[in-house]
This record gives sequence, structure tokens and C-alpha cells, in this order.
Amino acid sequence: MIAAAIGALSCLIWLVLLVARGGFWRILTLPAGLKLEAAAPPRVAVVVPARNEADLIGAVVRSLLEQDYPGPLRIFVVDDHSTDDTRGAVAAAANQNGDRLTMLSSAALPAEWTGKMWALAQGVERAAEFSPDYFLFTDADIVHAPGSLTSLVGMAQTRNLDLVSMMVRLKCESLAERALIPAFVFFFFMLYPPRWVNDRREKTAAAAGGDILVRADALHNAGGIAAIRNELIDDCALARAIKRNGAIWLGLTNDARSIRSYDGFGGIGSMISRNAFYQLRHSVWLLLGTLLGLAITYLAPPVVIFFGGWAALWGGLAWLMMSVSFWPMVRFYGLSPMWTVSLPLVALFYAGATVHSAVQYWMGRGGEWKGRAQDTRSEADHLPVRGDGN
Repeated sequence: MIAAAIGALSCLIWLVLLVARGGFWRILTLPAGLKLEAAAPPRVAVVVPARNEADLIGAVVRSLLEQDYPGPLRIFVVDDHSTDDTRGAVAAAANQNGDRLTMLSSAALPAEWTGKMWALAQGVERAAEFSPDYFLFTDADIVHAPGSLTSLVGMAQTRNLDLVSMMVRLKCESLAERALIPAFVFFFFMLYPPRWVNDRREKTAAAAGGDILVRADALHNAGGIAAIRNELIDDCALARAIKRNGAIWLGLTNDARSIRSYDGFGGIGSMISRNAFYQLRHSVWLLLGTLLGLAITYLAPPVVIFFGGWAALWGGLAWLMMSVSFWPMVRFYGLSPMWTVSLPLVALFYAGATVHSAVQYWMGRGGEWKGRAQDTRSEADHLPVRGDGN
């Protein structure tokens, strides 16, 4: 009876998720054929923070210089105290287009700033000399198709949006990437259903940090980068700040892709672990609640099947609904439908990464990125308490 009750609860959870969670499982992309409306296309400044990205930044810079955008475009790369040859890779990629690219060196990191936000702030400050109408914030591992920027600006103009953000296509080639990356995007959209994010009447706000176009005036009115200077989940923090007085849009794209490879299951686990406990506001109770929720929602269905009877029926239905909801994301990444049934095991991995995130925080190594620990117990007093946007 207990197994049947757990299976029924899991089944009910998935029924609610499928019909009442904003259709998070549907793939939402930019409309086709977006074009610029203005006779004089807006001025766009691209800001790329880069820390030890010599192996990737060259391809990123070339893709930005090769944009077919018809308006004024300038690229600002901010070297965030790299110890490799990031600057040389940028210079080599710029080649004959150096007049469209500015390379900056980040100043010493002030207290209460994360490295990325400090680099972005300096890029925005320097780009102000260019008087941009829009900023494109993109990461040093994101390669953009030639029409990517035109589509983003076209979307912003067509829908009168203050922020347009696209979840880029992450690298999904190795076994670990195929097993875990589609689920990473799936879980993100479950937390932040794009249709809720894009609805001006809803409070839910989110963005994907690798590809964010924001109106310069909206950024200024939201307090600039300084308003989110110590946020670790900075993309969602920026989206919340912009949506308070404006309109935002979030979707999924094939026009921008990450070229960063993950170092097996451990590398992806570290990516998940970096901000997981911060997302839970460093709360042990939220951690325990999250683990319980993952267990009932994802792990229970395949387990209770073995109890037979009603437990098997409810567990089977829950697993079926889980797999059906996961299928659009699996298909987006061009994987076999068989991967859909792996979600319980993937959720178990994510639960482990979340526990690891808490342990890292308690050991003083939370939020570690490129040698920086950005979420430690000593910093918790001045880090803001993060809401989930709902």
C-alpha cells in the first residue's frame, strides 16, 4: 500500500507538471524570418568576459566578426586576469577586423563583485563610448551563426522586448554529455517555463547567460551590472531586474552553440555543483526538501514498479509521462528515444551533485570557477538571498 501511494503521488506530480507547468517541455524557438524594422539598424555592442579561454575564444571572436548584422557593431572582449594566452588568441582571430574589436584588461576584483560581473561591468562602461542601443552579453565558449544577432535584434524590435535570451545548444557528443546535457536544459526549463517567463503578467523571470540581448536603456534603468554585482546566477538575476519594469523573452536556439567540452561525468557534475546550493539559499531544509522531491518525482516510479499491482501501474504511468515530457529535448539534441527512460538515473546524478555543492560550500570552496571560490560561508552574509522568480 505504501508503494502504491508513492507511485500514485509521483503520477499525480507528473500529471500536474505536464498540464499545469506552462508547457515547459515544449521546445520554444525564435520565429522564422525575423527582420529588422528600423531603416537605420540599432547600434549593438557585444561584451565577452574571458578568463583562461585561449583554446576557445578565437572561434568565438571570428563568429562575432562574421555576423551579417547590417548595423553598427562593436565587440568588447574583457580579459579577466587570464594566465594563458587569451589575449593572443583574440588578437589572432581579429586579424584584419581589429577596428571592430576592443580588448580590455580587467582591473583588480573589488569586494562583493563576482569576476564575471566585474568584467561585464567594465565592458559595458567602455562600450558606452560607442553609444549602443543594445548590448549582447555572450560567453567565451559560444559560437554564433552569421544571422544570430540579426534574429535577436529583430525579435526585440518586433515584440518590443527589453531582453531576449536564448539557451544555446550545448555540446552533446561524449557519453557523459549525451546522458546529462539534455536533462540540464530540461530541468532549467522546468524551473523557468519559457511561456511563463515570456508572459508579462507572470512574475517568473529567467535568462540563459551565454546569449543575452538587452536594451541599453533597460539595463541602465535596472541599475546596470552593479545591481547584480554579487549574484552567482547572474543571468536570472538580470532577467528579474529587467522584467520588473519591462518585457523579456526566453527560448532555445540552434543559431548559437557552446564549443566547450566537458571532462566526463566529473566535469558536468562540477558545472551542476557550482551553484546548486546557492540556488537553495544555503538552506539545509531546502536541500532536504529538494532531495525528497527528486526521490518521489524521478526515482520512485521505476522502483515501485517492482512491487507489482497498483504500485506498478502508477509507477509505470509516472515513468511514461516523465519520458514523454523529456522526449522533445532528447529529439532537439538528435539522440535516440531510448535516452528518455534514463531520466531517473540522471536525476540521481543531479541529486548527488547538489549534495556535493552543499559540501563544497561548507568546506569553503563553493561556486568555484577557474580557480575562484565565489560562494563561501564567509561571503554568505553579504550575498543576497535569491528568489526563484515565481
